Amino acid sequence: MSSDESRAILETLGCTVGDAAAHDGALSVVPPSWRSDIEGEADLVEEVLRVKGYDEIPPEPLPRDTVISRPAIDARRRRLELARRTLTERGLTEAVTFSFVSSAAAAQFGGGTQEMRLDNPISADLDAMRPSVLPGLVEAAVRNAARGFPDVALFEVGPLYRDATPEGQANVAAGLRAGRKGARDWRDRTGEVELFDAKADALAALAAAGAPVDNIQTSAEPPPWFHPGRAGTLRLGPTVLGYFGEMHPDVLDAFDAKGPIAAFEVFLDAVPLPRGGRARPLLRVSVFQPVERDFAFVVDRDLPAETLLRAARSIDRRLVSDIRLFDVYEGKGLPDGKKSLAIAVTLQPQDATLTEAEIEAFSTRLVAAVEKATGGTLRG
Repeated sequence: MSSDESRAILETLGCTVGDAAAHDGALSVVPPSWRSDIEGEADLVEEVLRVKGYDEIPPEPLPRDTVISRPAIDARRRRLELARRTLTERGLTEAVTFSFVSSAAAAQFGGGTQEMRLDNPISADLDAMRPSVLPGLVEAAVRNAARGFPDVALFEVGPLYRDATPEGQANVAAGLRAGRKGARDWRDRTGEVELFDAKADALAALAAAGAPVDNIQTSAEPPPWFHPGRAGTLRLGPTVLGYFGEMHPDVLDAFDAKGPIAAFEVFLDAVPLPRGGRARPLLRVSVFQPVERDFAFVVDRDLPAETLLRAARSIDRRLVSDIRLFDVYEGKGLPDGKKSLAIAVTLQPQDATLTEAEIEAFSTRLVAAVEKATGGTLRG
């Protein structure tokens, strides 16, 4: 727009406009006394455009660096939605709790320090930033039980606060299951929840976030708010990805909760980003018949099953589509201090149907690798 057109619009609105030549081409404008909302140059531009008409602005496409459209959110933010969707599909109900908890509740989960206290809390029971998402979920489960709904499965995706620095805030996916797994029915004897329910939920959330689940190690080093004998820590090398297990009895007593409560908390920010920007491998569909073989190994009673599974997974990853533990046996027929671990291995050929010789060769390699890694023997 020309200076004359802008001047005419502003004068029509009651402004006093000075000579542009005296101000190096810029207009000097004094708004009328009744237009106290005009405070600066941006307000004058808005007034001129409003009268001229925004539809008069010619469309101008934004420059594009590439013809390929970019995602609206990055991988770090997308993993939050993927974890939320996965936990919902597993039957958990999403909850949204306060980021504040009581100091007593925070102390049960390793928090409650003075630096995390609020100067002006909205309630005396919400005077500290939560060091974990679990306190709010436990309180929600207790409230549900008090109203006649003891069997709950809840989760929340949100931040926790370890300290007062920006680095102390971390995005997590946490959840719990309380009461029974299913309805009380004579045909359904699933019983109460246990730590393996929480572990399955935790691994599902990590898998949705892009974590290499097959490489995750489990160690019996849970934080003190979990039961020391019924909980574990999920690690990827030295990095802690999360915790799972049954809540400690002292914590249940502090919240006046009836156990057992199986809970988990995974740290989504700790999951490494996928290489090359691809979160999942390409789908490969084979037209050839899969082959399943069972193997049982006699190992030391204290040996984690994960050690055996990791050794089995190291054999021909392209051919093996699935390996799972389906039986653990201790007792008659086994030496003292020993147990039997049975695994099912599914072979999915991609190029041709497997021959008996190829299956036997694979079985020999798998048995040798497992025996070397575990010190066990193939059970006859």
